[in-house]
Amino acid sequence: MSKKVLITGAAGFIGFHSSKRLIEEGYEVIGIDNFNNYYDVKLKKARIEYIEKSKKSIHKKWKFIKCDLLERTKLDEIFDKYNPEYVLNLAAQAGVRYSIDNPSEYINSNIVGFMNLIECCRYNEVKHFIYASSSSVYGGNKTIPFKEDQGVNHPVSLYAATKRSNELIAHTYSHLYNLPSTGLRFFTVYGPWGRPDMAYYIFTSKILKGEPIKIFNHGKMLRDFTYIDDVTNVISKIIHKIPKSNIKFDLSNPVPSKSWAPFKIFNVGNSNPMELITFIKIIENKLGLKAKKELLSMQLGDVEATSSDLGLIDEWVGFKPETSIEKGIEIFINWYKDYYNI
Repeated sequence: MSKKVLITGAAGFIGFHSSKRLIEEGYEVIGIDNFNNYYDVKLKKARIEYIEKSKKSIHKKWKFIKCDLLERTKLDEIFDKYNPEYVLNLAAQAGVRYSIDNPSEYINSNIVGFMNLIECCRYNEVKHFIYASSSSVYGGNKTIPFKEDQGVNHPVSLYAATKRSNELIAHTYSHLYNLPSTGLRFFTVYGPWGRPDMAYYIFTSKILKGEPIKIFNHGKMLRDFTYIDDVTNVISKIIHKIPKSNIKFDLSNPVPSKSWAPFKIFNVGNSNPMELITFIKIIENKLGLKAKKELLSMQLGDVEATSSDLGLIDEWVGFKPETSIEKGIEIFINWYKDYYNI
């Protein structure tokens, strides 16, 4: 079984954990990242340093290269030199609200960068192209839990629109060039080494400092919080589960989650949605502190509820989330206190 994989966004939250996991499982991992300053670059560098210092990170199994997906020539050189057989694209400009004021960042990173990478995959005959999509593609849908067969043509943020664009581009490449591709719609991923712009990270920081936290939609937001180890579990299972062409696909009654091309889309969530105010109570309990709460109305570009139906991913690779929110938050808070010497 071949075990050479290129991971983009390797210094990011999911990219770091995926790199670490696959190295531990014996893969040869080539990680790339541009270290952009959307959030603390020190944290991104600390993640890479952690991998490089790990006793399990044998030199032959890990190579990190600073590279932006907009650098097509450098990408070509990386593919020529390392010849990855699997590509895991976790590089993207993240953040729903940031996309409202900085749309060009999302077009460059999430569209142009994505195109550069998938072109490299096409010309280098990559065996399986796996990429991060998002629960945000469900946009204005009100029927929950979200299922892959639902329509996703009404995004409410540019971030969501770019992620849906990635899915459409991937399908086209699967059809035109027979490039097997799998899109993973992640639902509110959290855990140690997480992103400082995420709500749980901000809540923890402000509660510890005694500062008020902003709670939108008066805490009635419903979120499908997904622990990072459950995400990497899916990634580990799915790399060698390569989609194949489906000659039985019914073109007269097309199902959004399926295709005649070697193409798949899956939800990756916890399937146990929780109100934001309840989630905050768990953080308070684990910290042993009460939050100063500022209740506010909904933010522009946000959605009221997310909830994942995991039937398809369970059928495909036998996935069931294993980490409770209580346990996941406890692990995060222990990491947070250790990382920030609290």
